[in-house]
This record gives sequence, structure tokens and C-alpha cells, in this order.
Amino acid sequence: MIIIDKKYIAEILSKYISYFSVEELESFIEIPPDEFSYTYAFPCFRLAKFEKKAPLLIAEDLKNKIKLPESIEKIESEGPYLNFQVKSQIILQNIILLQDDYGRIREEVKPISKSNVVIEYPAPNTNKPLHFGHIRNMLLGKSLSNLLMYKGHKVFQVNLNNDRGIHICKSMIAYEKWGQNEDPDIKTDHFVGKYYVKYSQMLEKNPQLENEVRELLRLWEDGDKETRDLWKKMNKWALDGFKITYEKLNIKFDKEYYESNLYLKGKEIINEGLENGLFEKTEDGAIFAPLKEKYNLEDKVLIRSDGTSIYITQDIYLAYIKKKDFNYDKSIYVVGDEQIQHFKWLFAILDLLGFKEDNFHLSYGMIDLPEGKMKSREGTVVDADDIISKVEKLAFEEVNKRYPSLSEEKKEYRAKIIGMAALKFYILKFSAIKGFTFNPKESISFEGETGPYILYCNARINSIISKSERDIDLNVNCELLKHQVELLLLKNLTYFPEIINSAENSYNLHIIPQYLLSLCQSFNSFYSSCQVISENKELEKARLLLIKCVQVVIKIGLNILGIEYLDQM
Repeated sequence: MIIIDKKYIAEILSKYISYFSVEELESFIEIPPDEFSYTYAFPCFRLAKFEKKAPLLIAEDLKNKIKLPESIEKIESEGPYLNFQVKSQIILQNIILLQDDYGRIREEVKPISKSNVVIEYPAPNTNKPLHFGHIRNMLLGKSLSNLLMYKGHKVFQVNLNNDRGIHICKSMIAYEKWGQNEDPDIKTDHFVGKYYVKYSQMLEKNPQLENEVRELLRLWEDGDKETRDLWKKMNKWALDGFKITYEKLNIKFDKEYYESNLYLKGKEIINEGLENGLFEKTEDGAIFAPLKEKYNLEDKVLIRSDGTSIYITQDIYLAYIKKKDFNYDKSIYVVGDEQIQHFKWLFAILDLLGFKEDNFHLSYGMIDLPEGKMKSREGTVVDADDIISKVEKLAFEEVNKRYPSLSEEKKEYRAKIIGMAALKFYILKFSAIKGFTFNPKESISFEGETGPYILYCNARINSIISKSERDIDLNVNCELLKHQVELLLLKNLTYFPEIINSAENSYNLHIIPQYLLSLCQSFNSFYSSCQVISENKELEKARLLLIKCVQVVIKIGLNILGIEYLDQM
């Protein structure tokens, strides 16, 4: 079984065109607008200088030369374009026979592992709870992991806990001064975060706190027992709280790292680099990496003049540890775009050290709420737990309004799935590089570009198939599927492998939810125009197969996005 995609069309063309490679031909192939029934179009403009004739004549010549493959319904020339229409039977047959493997592989063989990939996220600080920005981080990290695993890569999901440093000492000193040794009376990471905010508030009244924090960090690095005991207690509170939030988002890690276990080895690498002449010292004794000449970057301090380390110190050592632990082919860091410069420095310093591995920073923009920007130091950040609770509450209100006769247990079950679908889909539908405003009420709508809208399409298909009381049959007459909306639905189904391949290669995850929206919109146009269950049983059989294929693809897409679905809504 061969999956029909741009590469397949390029392979057909390569037998008749010698001027370009298969990869080049594949890049030239276009997807025609919706009003055309053709599946793929090849523009012949680039051949004109080789063939020395008009593109429309080249298209006509190719049409006459190409031997029609079994999988292609017809090949037609239209002006300078050579158009290919894939057989409907092939599209539907591939989806039903491959099921969860549709889009995963090009041939009827089980995929082999392509490469080892380490994906690091969300790397929180243990001085405050996970916030709304972390949700975007976790959803990107999780869905990218799901996608790459789906495509046959061996993926290791890891987390770095930034559990030491000046920022951690801020919440520690606030608790030490004003906590009165009290135990948490709220979710434990929220309790720690309360003191981080308290520090910022008190700093305005007492600037001397900055010196006290630096002294606390020095005591920590010197191993002072009282300081370390307080640090262990507050870190445990933070980490225990994080685990609860991870469970809500179905996040699990293959390994978790801790900055406190890494920074000393990081300092050793830096000192060794200094001895080998790779790094230099400033007049006050700080160690820095000279990066201007070779990398066109500003020089970067690696160890402060007082001997304390910074973030990048442990990041350097962590790269070595991840390579040792997982022997990765690629290491992906999911971190916000405010750290773009940090990763330019990190990758340049690793290269300077001779660490020539394939590293990639998947950066993303910030999320705002309708009320405005969020600032953790001022306590105006929306915590991850709060936004999850809000969408689930909104979902419950919607379910309660639509299905008042359901039991409370069923309402809560549906609300949880619908709420999480709303949150995840709304965030993932935006290109990672863009910031956006999250509107909770808009996200929960059953109409529009939302997760509940996709869930509703899946449930509607399930309802139609159940009402038909028929098994899905592959032996159908696809020539009966000739309505414009049916042909458009078939076209959309064909492109799913294309979408998945593109997302795999570019890490542009938003094209998957955008594709699902387009597919569901096509399905709803079909549903409005074409009656599935009818007196014409042959047509009914063909349409049942068509909508079952839509459902298969919806479920694959939702699984990659980490979204559960409902059979009834």
C-alpha cells in the first residue's frame, strides 16, 4: 500500500523530468484551491528554459507521456499546470486499512525508529507555582513529543528544575522573615509563590533585602545546614505542587534534572575551559566566553566575580549529561522567546567547547489575558491551576445548559474533557512564535475555531454511524461520491500525511489544529448538503465510509495534540 502525497507525485514526474531531483519536484508541487477537484498540481514554468517552449505545451506533452498509475484517477493539463486527481477509493482504503498509522508511514510496513530526540520542558523555577505561560510550554512540549513518537522517533521527555539561585533565595528569605515557620494551608507550590510575591513587596520598603538574598545564596553554596534545610523544605513544597499540575495535563517525564545537582560540574567545565584558553577572566575575576570574533555574539559571563554560577553554567553541563543519558541525535529546548539570546550563547559556547551536537531552541511567544499582561513579581500572574479550573468550570456550565438531564458524574466527566480540549486546542492553534490573548469564554464555544467544535464533529459522526446500524464496508462505489462537498472532503483527507510530515520537519505544531478545523468545516458543509442515511443504500454505504475516514483522521490529530475525545456530546 502506498500513501499518496507530494513525494509520490514527484516520483511519478521524475520518470519523465530529468532536470530536477525528486525533492526539488516535490517542493514545486502545489495544492489546488478548493474550487478545483484535482488533488495536486504541478506548475511547468520552471521547465520552460530547459524545454525551450511554453509551459502550457510542456504540460500537454507530459499529460500525453505519463502512464497513468493505478492510484491516479486522471491527469489533465490546464494552461501551464499538470493536474493529478487521486482515486477516491485509494484515499478511503488507505485510511481504513492503516487506521492509526495513516500519516505515520508511506508504505505498509511498521515504522522504524528514525532518531533519538530529547525534548526538555517546562524547566520551572521552584520559587512559585507553574503559571499560564508554562501551560503553553507544556502543551508544545507534549504535543511535539507525541508527534515525533507518532512519526517513529524515539523521544525522551525531560524536565530541568531550576531549584537553586538568587530567585529561589528570594522566596526563602521572605518565608524566613515573615513565614513564622507555618505549614502550607493551600496547594504547596502556591504557598511558596506567596512568599516570592511577599519578597518583591517588601523590597520596595527595604532595598537592603537584595544584599541579604545574596548572602543567603552564598550560605547555600557554602553548604550552611540551616540554609540547606529551609531550601529542601520549600523545594519539596514546590515540586509536590508541580506534580499535581502535571497530572492535570497528562505530563510525564522520562527523567527530571535538578540545577542543584548540575551547577558544580558546570563550574568545573568552565574552569577547565579557562585553563585551556577557551575562556577568559575580567579584571574583577569573573569568567566569560569571548564570542564576538567567532560567533558575532556579545561576550557572556559564565561565573560571577564572587564565584557563584548562573543559569548557563548548569545548562552547559546538562547538555553533556543528556547526551550521556540518551545518546540523542537532537536535543530540543522548549523555552519562551525571551530566552532566544540565552540559547544563542549556549549553543555557541557548547560549540567552542567542541560539543558539536544538534541542538534546537523551540521558542514561543507570551500569552496575555483580556485583562492584560501577567507579571509574577507583582503577583498578577494567572497560575496554571487557576486557568485549568476556570475552563473546566465554564465547560461544566455549558454541559449543564445543554444536557440538564445527565447525572452530575457524567456532567463532570464531559466538562473535564471538553474544558481541557478547549484549553489545549485554543493554545496550540496559534503559531508558537506568536503571542496572543487567551479568551476562556471563546475557547469553550461549541462553534468557531475551538476544541469543543472538533469534539462535536467527532461525536456527530459517531452518532450517524450508530444510527445507520451498518458496519463500515470498504467495498463501495466511490464514483457515487461526486457532490462538490464530498470531493472537497476527500481532498482534505488526502492531505493529512502532508500536514504531519510538514509539522514533523518544521516543528510548526499549529498546522495540525488548523488542518483539523478545515477538515471539520468541510465535514459540516457535507453534513448540511448530503444525507448520509438514505433509501439509496449504495450511496449510504459510500458516505458512511467517507465520514468514518474523517473520524479516524480527527482522532489521530487529537491524539497528537494530547486531547481526549467523546463519543457523545
